[in-house]
Amino acid sequence: MKFKLILSFLLFTTCFTAFSQGKQAVNSLRNDISVTEKGLIKISIMYPYAGGKTFNMEYYETKHMPMVAGFLGSNLVKYTIEKGLSSGIPNQPLSFMAIGTFYVKSLSEYQAAIAPNRDAIRADFVNYTNVAPVILVSEVVK
Repeated sequence: MKFKLILSFLLFTTCFTAFSQGKQAVNSLRNDISVTEKGLIKISIMYPYAGGKTFNMEYYETKHMPMVAGFLGSNLVKYTIEKGLSSGIPNQPLSFMAIGTFYVKSLSEYQAAIAPNRDAIRADFVNYTNVAPVILVSEVVK
């Protein structure tokens, strides 16, 4: 009887410890994400959806975005690529086919890095889209 009681206690303690450590890791990750991004400059390059317009996601992901990321150097914290799936309204076309986002430390450094490379960036558009992008520059507040 004592053996079963001790074994049950050890099993319970092990499970409780593992669960609490897992929960701490998730909470720590959530805190790190918000702390990392707050105050960063976010540059969103949005490609509006329209009938007859095209977008080559593979080229954008493997060629264009890495090229631009290379221009940004150490100012770049990270970048993301999103593929539009649907609009927020049922039976309505999606607003954007794709959105590329750069998170950088400094807007002035971003602008200084893009300025001499703007022509190369624009010349590459024809390789993946026939859409003029909409660009939004914002600051991450939370």
